[in-house]
Amino acid sequence: MARFSTFGNELYTGERSIEFIAKRKTWFSITLVLIVVSILIPIFKGGFNLGIDFQGGSQFTVSNVADEDISAGEEAVISVVPEAEPKVTNISNNTMRVQTNQLNDEQTLEVRDALREAYGVSEQEVTSTYIGPAWGQDVTQQAIQGLVIFVALASVLMAIYFRTWKMSLASISGMVTVLITTAGLYSLSDFEVTPSAIIGFLTILGYSLYDTVVVFDKIRENTLEIDKSTKRTFAEQVNLAVNQTLVRSINTSVVAVLPVASILVIGVYLLGAGTLRDLALALFIGILIGAATTIFVAAPMYSWLREREPELQKQAKKVHQRRSREAAEAAQPTATA
Repeated sequence: MARFSTFGNELYTGERSIEFIAKRKTWFSITLVLIVVSILIPIFKGGFNLGIDFQGGSQFTVSNVADEDISAGEEAVISVVPEAEPKVTNISNNTMRVQTNQLNDEQTLEVRDALREAYGVSEQEVTSTYIGPAWGQDVTQQAIQGLVIFVALASVLMAIYFRTWKMSLASISGMVTVLITTAGLYSLSDFEVTPSAIIGFLTILGYSLYDTVVVFDKIRENTLEIDKSTKRTFAEQVNLAVNQTLVRSINTSVVAVLPVASILVIGVYLLGAGTLRDLALALFIGILIGAATTIFVAAPMYSWLREREPELQKQAKKVHQRRSREAAEAAQPTATA
């Protein structure tokens, strides 16, 4: 812990520096590859594993089961509707959820009876609900609409807060990276896309935005009077800000991801509760990627957008001239001797 604290102090004072900005071409290349792969994953998998709320269908809940056997529920549904592709989940202790494609009234009654016999429960302990395709389309439309509104509002608020569209564009580039890569990994896991997962996606975008604001606030502080400084270039001041907030970003991410990991690992895989795994997985992936995109995408992107400004190019030239002069003065006594 002491070594980590010393490491953080050295980063803050500039005694030690990790070159995030200077290597931005490498980070951008890696990010581009990750984005392309994340887009290709659902394409080759045939899309996302949409939950019943998005594509519609029939759902059965079986309570007070003695045996939480998933195959028993699957066999019960297939015995009535052979072409069905049931999804059976243990959502809590002694409770099973069975989802199928759209069933008519007669099939619904027969599947309910088959589930009752398969799990050995009474008729009152098997409930059924139906979600039509129109409802699924409406939920999908609202999810997309909510995502677009969030990104639009975040862009405007970032531009107003930092008084520059370049910071807003850089922050949005980070959020888009988080969204695409998280969606790709989520598709790879084959977890169901549910309303809870959409809430998780919006939550991680908010977390990514928070981390970006913290880093960008430090960047603004370091570059407030950059035109009067000849100590560091704009890119170097941005890199210093990222290093100064690095330990904070790591600590915040660890604190945020630990409870999510406990839900995902202990609650889902050890206790078998499947109700929170869609939300937990989205949060787990997004928190880790969110902190990384601020460091490797948003901050380098902002630096790249600003470095071409004539004032900053003049300031960088002055910095290099001062360093060349100091290097010549330092070498002069040696040459005389």
